[in-house]
Amino acid sequence: MAKVRVGRVGEQIKKELSQLIQSELKDPRIGFLTVTGVEVTNDLSQAKVYLSVLGDEEQKSNSLKALEKANGFLRSELGKRIRLRHIPELIFKFDESIAYGSHIEKLLGEISKNDSN
Repeated sequence: MAKVRVGRVGEQIKKELSQLIQSELKDPRIGFLTVTGVEVTNDLSQAKVYLSVLGDEEQKSNSLKALEKANGFLRSELGKRIRLRHIPELIFKFDESIAYGSHIEKLLGEISKNDSN
C-alpha cells in the first residue's frame, strides 16, 4: 500500500514540477527542459527529479544551477499545490537515458549499414 502512495506522490510531483518550470520560472538560464521522472523515498523526505535538457554541457549546467537556486520557490509552490504534511527535498539530476538510447540507435544503424555492404 505504501509503495502505491509513493508512486502516486512521485507522479504528482513530476506533473506539478513540469508545469511550474514551464510557466512560473522566469530564469533565462533554464533552457528547453523536460522532467522525465521523479523517484521519491519511502518516507517522502527526498525526491530525485530526473531532467533532460536539450543543448550542450554549458546549457545543462546553467539549467541545473538555475533550478538549484529556485529550489525553495519550487518546494513552496509544490506545498501549495499538493496536500502533503511535508514536501520532499528536491534533488535534481540529469537523465542520461535519452542520450544513451540515441547513441545505441546510432551504433545499431552503423552495424546494419556495414552488414548491407
